[in-house]
Amino acid sequence: MTEAKSKIKNAEFDEQDLYDEDEDTQKDKYLTFHLAGEDYGIDIEFVTEIIGIQKITEVPDMPQFIKGVINLRGKVIPVMDVRLRFKMEERPYDERTCIIVVDINSTAVGLVVDEVQEVANIPEDHVEPPPQVGRGESSRYLKGMGKMDDKVKILLNADKLLYEEELELLKKEAN
Repeated sequence: MTEAKSKIKNAEFDEQDLYDEDEDTQKDKYLTFHLAGEDYGIDIEFVTEIIGIQKITEVPDMPQFIKGVINLRGKVIPVMDVRLRFKMEERPYDERTCIIVVDINSTAVGLVVDEVQEVANIPEDHVEPPPQVGRGESSRYLKGMGKMDDKVKILLNADKLLYEEELELLKKEAN
């Protein structure tokens, strides 16, 4: 094997190692945030970035929980108010309000939350299934309950925050 081919082969191997390592470092990691007095978490693997609240352009004929769209570095991104999605009371946005940009099935969506907290490590054995009390619509959003010391974080299923038809509607709006 020539030296050049050897270098290319090694570079590909090293890149794959980095990719595998990156996946491992994301396991059991959740971006935690505050919403209406409770602590929530979302798998870090879905999170693209966190930005401060900015001008949201309203789009007619959208579900109530879709506040509109933002222009993020030339890309139009639909924005969902998580409070409204969970049928909570709406509140005015302030300096602590953030937009968590997530990738759901290859679609960028902004999630408006009251306040971002931290990236927390919550091992699988510290996650319990969500309570089976009510089988309402909101139970589909829940992945489980993450135990951290004496606190409980409500862990969300990022890919279940939107129904397939809602996701398709947002894809159309973003394009």
